[in-house]
Amino acid sequence: MPKILIVGGGYAGFYTAWKLEKWLRAGEADVTVVDPLPYMTYQPFLPEVAAGSIEPRHAVVGIRRHLKKTRIIAGKVTGISHASKTATIASNAGDTWEEEYDQIVVTAGSVSRTFPIPGVADEAIGLKTIEEATAIRDRILVNFDKAAQMAPGPERDRLLTVVVVGGGFAGIEVFAELRSFVSALISSYPEISFDDTHFHLIEAMGRIMPEVSLKTSLWVIDNLAKRGAQIHLDTQLKSAVAGVVELSTGESFESDLIIWTAGVMASPMLKGTDLPIEERGRLRVRADLRVEGDDGIVEGAWGAGDVSAVPDLTGGGVGGFCVPNAQHAVRQGKLLAKNIVASLRGEGVKEYFHKNMGAVAGLGLGVGVFQSGKLAIKGLPAWFAHRGYHGLAMPSWERKLRVIWGWVNNFFLGRDNVSLEARVHPRAVFEEFASRPRPAAPAAAPVPPVAAEKPANPELPGSYSSEPAATAEVNGVAATDSSPEAPKAKATKPRTKAAAKAPAGE
Repeated sequence: MPKILIVGGGYAGFYTAWKLEKWLRAGEADVTVVDPLPYMTYQPFLPEVAAGSIEPRHAVVGIRRHLKKTRIIAGKVTGISHASKTATIASNAGDTWEEEYDQIVVTAGSVSRTFPIPGVADEAIGLKTIEEATAIRDRILVNFDKAAQMAPGPERDRLLTVVVVGGGFAGIEVFAELRSFVSALISSYPEISFDDTHFHLIEAMGRIMPEVSLKTSLWVIDNLAKRGAQIHLDTQLKSAVAGVVELSTGESFESDLIIWTAGVMASPMLKGTDLPIEERGRLRVRADLRVEGDDGIVEGAWGAGDVSAVPDLTGGGVGGFCVPNAQHAVRQGKLLAKNIVASLRGEGVKEYFHKNMGAVAGLGLGVGVFQSGKLAIKGLPAWFAHRGYHGLAMPSWERKLRVIWGWVNNFFLGRDNVSLEARVHPRAVFEEFASRPRPAAPAAAPVPPVAAEKPANPELPGSYSSEPAATAEVNGVAATDSSPEAPKAKATKPRTKAAAKAPAGE
């Protein structure tokens, strides 16, 4: 059978494998997915996970649970030699080998794009993974616990200050969701007032959310300002060393939580391949998702999602390419599966064409914004539209029900505001109180060798022993005996008459 190797189990990779299982005939092809994680993360839910509105496990889709016919390899593809049609795989178990394939699908996704700003690599956290979203939530809760026990001052302000860098959709959503989350937390902390909390968003451009109209973006800024949040436009982050945030405007403040959402870039794994890459480091593909080099189509190679520069035939993309978001990745994955099946059967492939129907964002409980063309909806109706769209877009009914049921529970019971940061070191308590073996007793000092034998008792000629003489005291006088058990010692004091009559040897 032809071997199909899918690199990456994110949106595009998961949907490609999912649909291949549906459309391939039995025995038509062998499909393998390589990803270091056992799940696909639905990234539009990460802001709500950070704000405690969605249970972290509900925002991910188990790969093995939903890919029943696909071979799953937990590991990374570290290199691709398409000339020999082999991929180097490093498994999570530590093994490395060369995997042969007939068709390769590169859907390795993207990673956070940062700049060499002092302190960012050491102090900031991204928002690309479920682990990052959970850590953000836990950090806020732990900082509240600490700040509630502290007197007003710089260290307390540092704990209660949240900074988000980047004013795109991801940045605005997590910024607004966390503002909503913190506002709700204050009722549980009488020691902390609303004015004690500080929120700053830093955006290098002169506006936020370029996917919506300028009028709508200004409404978002005004809404956030009324909720106690500050947005710094035309402002760059100059330094974040030791948590001290320095801006290009000259402003400076300290923060214990700096979230970086200022863009993404294609997965660096492409550098270890012989596949064609464009100037921004993305895989070069045609509109039908086949990889294209300088000499034309690269047979047996496909690409989709954030890692690929897919032409936007609608003319609405940035620089003529589809923007890296879930909306495109999901649809490209579905088309990619259809085109692979068609190519295996000698049928024609189709080009990817999707016109953006609009953008929707959640800005905290009960607040949202929706933009489609000139139509803009704000507030509660847009919030319902946001939850309705993403609730239905979540893969599989099993995951849809978990997410929606969680929303219903939160509506009646409120958000769960318990931190589980201790899970990072789960053995700490066990190690602290666990019994350990006592240290071994020091070894006894060796007995020095005796140079020559000598009488055991100078008063008993002819009595010799190689053992050291034992000493005792009789009637206040020291006595010696060569026996190891040290029997009654002999006295050197002259005997009395009664003692002289005693049998010899007593």
